[in-house]
Amino acid sequence: MSLLVFDGIRKAYGDVVAVDGVSFDVEEGEVFGLLGPNGAGKTTLIRILMDIIRADEGAITLFGRPFAREALDRIGYLPEERGLYLKLKVVDVMTYFARLKGLDRAEARRRSAAWLERVGLPEVARRKVETLSKGMSQKVQIASALLAEPELCVLDEPFSGLDPVNVRMVKELILDRKRTGRTTILSTHQMNMVDALCDRVALIDKGRLMVYGDVDEVRRRFSRPEVRVSVEGPLPELAGVRERTREGDSDWRLLLEEGTEPREVLAALVGAGVGVDLFEQILAPMEEIFIHVVEGLG
Repeated sequence: MSLLVFDGIRKAYGDVVAVDGVSFDVEEGEVFGLLGPNGAGKTTLIRILMDIIRADEGAITLFGRPFAREALDRIGYLPEERGLYLKLKVVDVMTYFARLKGLDRAEARRRSAAWLERVGLPEVARRKVETLSKGMSQKVQIASALLAEPELCVLDEPFSGLDPVNVRMVKELILDRKRTGRTTILSTHQMNMVDALCDRVALIDKGRLMVYGDVDEVRRRFSRPEVRVSVEGPLPELAGVRERTREGDSDWRLLLEEGTEPREVLAALVGAGVGVDLFEQILAPMEEIFIHVVEGLG
């Protein structure tokens, strides 16, 4: 089921077209990657969703209905431009954000304390925001975006400024949302996180949708026809293999001829009586695909 649909969204600032007829959907319960280089139009698209700016053309369907501002109460948002009230205490800021989402004061404060525990910062509750380090402030804002348990959460560069331990923690928070059927839009330049977390992606460049679909399908589409095999004994000559590169005593990388399916090579190995310990298709990482698309390679 599509939780969110962008249909022909266009937005221009004078002569500069920031988003040019973009259409895609986000399904319920998935982690969806919104990707693109700086200035591609991602932030503009997010701001249109959050009703910060209005599209010139196109429509949004949200939670099965035409977009209505009231639906924003069901969305959490971590903007790329961080914004916490520096002179206030952390717990008061978090309580305020929770009350904006409809929680009463007591529940808002309870959840604020619980989320500070969850992100490993219970000791900062009574501290002013201005005393926090960049990483602490980042975690407080992530907790603020998530504490109302929104059905949809938009996280714009949530890993920025975090050390590896806290990157892992945020990754687990996103996976927890998926396990409970909640939807997350992840906008990030960290392609390893896209490989690890996202079910589907949309890659935008110069305001246009360039790549859209299931992550594994996208990786297959942009990958060379290569497989990695580990065999017992010598590797025989195989029809449909263009190049073979040894990577270890029993490990090989095989570049296949155009039109040759990996399963055909595996069947040939088994038919030749070769013991196969490992056989896997080599898929291009999302970072390589990102560069390929943005630089217009191939």
